[in-house]
Amino acid sequence: MSILNNALSGALASQLALTASSQNIANLQTKGYTRQSALLSAAAPSAGSNGAGNGVRVSTLLRFSDNYKTQQLWRTNAELGERSQTQPYMTQLEQVMGDDQSNLSSGIDKFFASLNAVAGVDPTSTPLRQQVVTTGALLAQRFNSLNNVFNAQLQSVRQQRSAIVDSANSAIATIASLNGQIANAQATGTNASTLIDARDQAIDKLASGMALEVSDQPDGTRNVSLKTGQSLVLGGVAGTLQASGGLAQTFTLSFAGTSFTLDTAKAGGQLGGLSSYEQNTLLPLQAGVADMARQLADKVNTQLAAGYAMDGSAGKPMFVYTPGSASNMLQVADGFQTGDLAFSGDGTAGDTGNLQQLVAIANQTITVGALGTVMIGDADTQLVGKLAVESSQNQAALATAQSMRDSADADWQATSGVNQDEEAVNLVEYQNMYQANMKVMSIANALFDATLAMMN
Repeated sequence: MSILNNALSGALASQLALTASSQNIANLQTKGYTRQSALLSAAAPSAGSNGAGNGVRVSTLLRFSDNYKTQQLWRTNAELGERSQTQPYMTQLEQVMGDDQSNLSSGIDKFFASLNAVAGVDPTSTPLRQQVVTTGALLAQRFNSLNNVFNAQLQSVRQQRSAIVDSANSAIATIASLNGQIANAQATGTNASTLIDARDQAIDKLASGMALEVSDQPDGTRNVSLKTGQSLVLGGVAGTLQASGGLAQTFTLSFAGTSFTLDTAKAGGQLGGLSSYEQNTLLPLQAGVADMARQLADKVNTQLAAGYAMDGSAGKPMFVYTPGSASNMLQVADGFQTGDLAFSGDGTAGDTGNLQQLVAIANQTITVGALGTVMIGDADTQLVGKLAVESSQNQAALATAQSMRDSADADWQATSGVNQDEEAVNLVEYQNMYQANMKVMSIANALFDATLAMMN
């Protein structure tokens, strides 16, 4: 009977191994699926027995997973998320601020060129004076258009961060729920591989939004926290992220009845990348452009006030700077006319004394927060250059992050992914094993029948 029992155990073991291979093949294209295999071991003979053994048994159903490689996937996904979210914004600003038809440098040059044209021809010429007013209005429009781009990006960044928070809360709740299911499955000896795959996918999705620290627990659960230390998931308990406020967004994490304020610029992932871009690039650029507009308007208005208009009256301010205005940061004053341009230094209509001082403003310096003290004509060029350097650095970091993510994914696939050729070999081997054991059972039956015949 031991021959029959051995063969039966072999047939059953090969069936289970074939089932594992068929599951792997069925999930050949399933994202995040971890391949499985039956671990076979010989069953020892009974105590005091002279038999060879009691066949084969399936010790466990192996799940081919390397924790280091899985963690590496999550780390590289956070870095990729951080770099990939900011690049489209930088590229857009580079295109807008570097465009000859809309950049500030070109507008400033044209404004001072129109002043030069008046000085070189006739300071009383109405068409030439009108050109000064027109180029001044166009310059103000360029400032306002660029400011609108800044504001649109700020709104987009804040909306995106709110969406990331909502997505993160969904992933956090999923991870906590799966932790509970996995702990229960392992406690009852149920195969939890599918649940673990689903949890790993949820962690990978969460890691794209923010950098994580993940630790395994003895009961099969995984605790998840931000890289700054705040817990997001402990066993089956989930935290909740919240974004509040409009122009000045604040972020909090509520966990087990306690709330923490988060500095999202340090969070990593998409959330950290967007916050760092807002704080370190976008807002300083907007402030720098506002510095340019304010100081240019102040210098021109101050100099105009020192001269005389066509009718001999005191000069009027040409520009109106409105801090914090969404779309009208800089404007030509309402009702400002060509005759209001105070080009005369002594009150006579043909004098250009004050006009020369206005032209000289082009060579004066202003203080721009992100740059320090710079020439008026160079400020925009330097801002664009600084942006280009930051964009280039981010592009290089993005390429590196993508390469690391691809490498981590390939490493993970080498261990956990399904190899079609390998599974095809396994199918043949376990099929042969099953058929061989069935042959042994047939021989055992024949021997049993022969033994019965002898006894009769």
